[in-house]
Amino acid sequence: MAEAVIPITFNEDHDTKAGNYFVSNYPPYSFWTPERREEAFSALDRAPLPETPLGLYLHIPFCRKRCHFCYFRVYTDKNAEEIRGYLDAAIEELRLYSQRAFLGDRKPLFVYFGGGTPSYLSTQQLLYLTESLKKLLTWEEAEEVSFECEPGTLTEAKMPVIRDIGVTRLSLGIEHFEDRILKLNGRAHGAKEIDRAYDYARKVGFPQINIDLIAGMMGDTDERWQYAVDRAIELAPDSVTIYQMEIPYNTTIYQEMKSQGHEIAPVAGWSKKREWVRYAFEQLESVGYTVTSAYTAVKDPEATRFVYRDQLWMGADLLGLGVASFSHVGGTHYQNQHNIAPYLESLQRGELPIYRALTPTPEERLIRELILQTKLGQVSVGYFRQKFGVDIRQKFSDAISRLQEWGFLIDDGGDLLKLNREGLLRCDRLVHEFFLPPHRDARYA
Repeated sequence: MAEAVIPITFNEDHDTKAGNYFVSNYPPYSFWTPERREEAFSALDRAPLPETPLGLYLHIPFCRKRCHFCYFRVYTDKNAEEIRGYLDAAIEELRLYSQRAFLGDRKPLFVYFGGGTPSYLSTQQLLYLTESLKKLLTWEEAEEVSFECEPGTLTEAKMPVIRDIGVTRLSLGIEHFEDRILKLNGRAHGAKEIDRAYDYARKVGFPQINIDLIAGMMGDTDERWQYAVDRAIELAPDSVTIYQMEIPYNTTIYQEMKSQGHEIAPVAGWSKKREWVRYAFEQLESVGYTVTSAYTAVKDPEATRFVYRDQLWMGADLLGLGVASFSHVGGTHYQNQHNIAPYLESLQRGELPIYRALTPTPEERLIRELILQTKLGQVSVGYFRQKFGVDIRQKFSDAISRLQEWGFLIDDGGDLLKLNREGLLRCDRLVHEFFLPPHRDARYA
């Protein structure tokens, strides 16, 4: 009698519960520990690996308001003197790094100002910060300088300053176009400020303007989401980035859920969020955009690039400045102090503010790049064979077979393994199939 074949089934997720969904690194952050921070210092004392690109990230943790879904380290109560003190600390941090062997005479290929809200800074603060940083590490030759903005913090006078400091990619955190949705989710800006800020940006002439949207915010509906997509198309930005709403543990939404004993978040479920992103991608494609990752659609793939994303996903070094910033140096991951007080105190003592670290194994480094590059919708078998000496078809045959049987992955035997659209919409869920067993059921962050 033949043995029964038990089909592999894909367990579809429905309700949105608390926890991290978006996969931004590997191994999970919960495996980075203070006990391993010396690994970061050892990496900083080694010469860089040949031909490894360098990126610079600076976290600006100041905002007008804290969004209810925000899980980043941000502060809404700092005055001008405190902000100046923070900027001085970030400059001092880079000065300390400039003395380490890993930096040498390298210049960054890409620079990223993230937050928080970089555009919260005044023009004087921006100029002071960037002029001071450039004296230590110039980015005149960088291929991309990205700058995150909240529309309500942008003025006609501030916009040319942002362009003059070298920004090539302006990213507007619009999230939605309807006042009721923005207010309900704690956004600081309103709908009127969006058009004003976008007009300012277009007049200045940034090489790339990106807008962010979030599918599944509190209070959203089919009709309101369709309106948001229509408005995004009307603006005709160079690129649109769309995230699916998640509720990490350090958000105010989760705190409210916890206080009321709720497990299900008051936002759209995963199937509805995927439906909305699918709709947005289809509408953008109908007017000429190309979907280039699980989150992005671009107007002109030949002209519009995401250097920061693509280089990180291929193993570039990233030097992160600022409170809670993440770095990746010489194969070692590490993160700065989580809170502003110990961050400042470390630098006042002349010490780098490194809090926790982890040096992945060669296998984990391979998995990291495989997971992140899968989010582009396809991975090259030849790339991993050349860089790691591994045939990913053989090493991950079980995971690849599962993704194929579930109907999300296409393998025609050539160089590329591809996700179809339904796979791309579930990418952050599917990449867990490549996780090593100890990481699969662990808390991500």
